[in-house]
Amino acid sequence: MPEEPTTKGERTQAEIMDSAHKLFLKNGFHGTSMRQIAEGAGIAVGGIYNHFDNKEEIFLAVLYAHHPINDMLPAMRAAQGNTIEIFVRDAAQRMVESIGNRPEFLNLIFIELVEFNGKHLTTLFEMIFPQVVEAAQRFLEGDDQLRDLPMPILVRAFIGLFFSYVMTEIMVGNQLPNDYRDKAFDYFVDIYLHGILKPVQS
Repeated sequence: MPEEPTTKGERTQAEIMDSAHKLFLKNGFHGTSMRQIAEGAGIAVGGIYNHFDNKEEIFLAVLYAHHPINDMLPAMRAAQGNTIEIFVRDAAQRMVESIGNRPEFLNLIFIELVEFNGKHLTTLFEMIFPQVVEAAQRFLEGDDQLRDLPMPILVRAFIGLFFSYVMTEIMVGNQLPNDYRDKAFDYFVDIYLHGILKPVQS
């Protein structure tokens, strides 16, 4: 989790971001004014510019601050398992649980996609991806069970598994029969580990 602000300037910046976060979720980015953000933070509009150059910079800061990576990284580091399969399953389960702490993040992503056409996602990816690779490296590197694939690709595929599970759970999870719903997470992890093709018989 991000550290608690300690200085007056850090507290003011946190209040600006908190105000902006609430307003973005309620009104969207373009529907939120700097004046509204300032009022919510209890400061003059000019005071915002001591911390941020513009509203878009505030949005990017809010997007990063509320990214589930802030919970996912500790979850990955806490994952247990003496085999790759057990570790991946444990890490994925912890990460799915961690996004429950930040359900509003998906709303922020929709704002990013609809109002910005996803233009900040590259920046966001560059900010978080090295941290995820670093967290996963000590568990995955050098295991003779793994195919010879680049570490960033293994991690990228894992992140894709995680977000595809969460998004499809929101969109269609409740529409599936109970048997499929209850086992969906296990199926996703199994596909990540073993693919969809039957093993070739020698």
